[in-house]
Amino acid sequence: MSAECSSYLNADKVLVSGFSCPRTGGDARAVYCCGFQDVKYCCDDPHSFFPYEHSYMWWLSVGALVGLSIAAVVLFAFIITVCVLCYLFISTKPRSKLDTGLSLQMAGKTSC
Repeated sequence: MSAECSSYLNADKVLVSGFSCPRTGGDARAVYCCGFQDVKYCCDDPHSFFPYEHSYMWWLSVGALVGLSIAAVVLFAFIITVCVLCYLFISTKPRSKLDTGLSLQMAGKTSC
């Protein structure tokens, strides 16, 4: 099985002549022509979109997940702290009004 990659203009507008897949000296499993209008290559997966491996993307994804997890834990700790402080503020608040030291008497009543 083999495929033909037609000629194309690359990103620098240079004509790249057509070639057959698999290429001589290349991977014998790369029997499909993959790529875009400005870059074509032989690949072993007809649904491949890029000519290079994306294994580094998994590390970026793991790093992003770890970072998001840490951020979520910090946010959760902040929310818990605020809730605990609000509860302590409300529960330790005095229940009765403060005594101002003034005694209130009814008007019109005189004491002798």
